[in-house]
Amino acid sequence: MSDVHDDYVDGDINTVDVESDDHVAAASAVTAQAVLEFIATSLADDPSAVAVDVSERQGKVILSLQVGPDDMGRVIGRRGRTAQAIRSLVAAAGARDGVNATVDIVD
Repeated sequence: MSDVHDDYVDGDINTVDVESDDHVAAASAVTAQAVLEFIATSLADDPSAVAVDVSERQGKVILSLQVGPDDMGRVIGRRGRTAQAIRSLVAAAGARDGVNATVDIVD
């Protein structure tokens, strides 16, 4: 059992390091961004029109996906099933990096 007055030890697994810089969390979502880019370019007929912008809002990393107008239906899918699957995969990739990542599909 630890004492309240124990000194902080850098790298201790029993402590939580809080990063206050917004750019640090967005930059650490490289796996999530790479997964989103790979999936979107694989689904799109025009891979050159795929663009992913990374931002941070309320402690979450937001990945904004833009595709060509002809590829919007392919990325969203019937009843949004493809979009939901993409969001699940990107969230799992973000968790691997230790960030909470979500996907916004921008038209």
